[in-house]
Amino acid sequence: MDHKTLLHEGLRRQRAALLAKLDGLPEQELRRPRTPTGTNLLGLLKHAAATELGYFGEVFDRPSELPPGVSDEDPNADLYAAAEESLDEVLEYAQACFAHADATIEALDADAEGRVPWWPPEVATVTLVQIIAHVALDEARHAGHADILREQIDGQAGLHGPGNNLPAWDDARWAAHVEKLERIAADASGARPRSDRTVPPIPGTDTHDPA
Repeated sequence: MDHKTLLHEGLRRQRAALLAKLDGLPEQELRRPRTPTGTNLLGLLKHAAATELGYFGEVFDRPSELPPGVSDEDPNADLYAAAEESLDEVLEYAQACFAHADATIEALDADAEGRVPWWPPEVATVTLVQIIAHVALDEARHAGHADILREQIDGQAGLHGPGNNLPAWDDARWAAHVEKLERIAADASGARPRSDRTVPPIPGTDTHDPA
């Protein structure tokens, strides 16, 4: 399998993980904000879709008639489904964005050049494989968010399919595990407060990417 195909498959897995976290929940639960910044399951999918549309559309001069998902009036518009947007419309939008991205990836060579207009000029010139990796990593991050949100709703965790890495424990075993972690945390009460700790920077951290 060549490098481009390998990365593309990784991107598809992240999409599937996000979509799986929506399965079986009523629409109200999909829309409900679950963090102080409003993170919600349906919004994570919409954001991933809009991100792919931008990176595999405008960046490589492959325009689409699909709406961008963001607006100057509401910078968070891609992170939630508006009242006038039905669940089916958001799902159709996501699939259309993903299809547009797939078409770009399949049409271009791995080293095809593009330009990210919202990045600083000195790093704005990119290659296709660079952007596939960038977007797949971003979606993996959001798939992790979705995994935690879903676990808080009904206890569903992990992939529940190929690649699942959670132990097959029953409720009692999980409860004992959580109790153990609570004891460990309690025993650490005499440790130096987190606010006093110095956290070293992560090498290569990209601070200029808004996606």
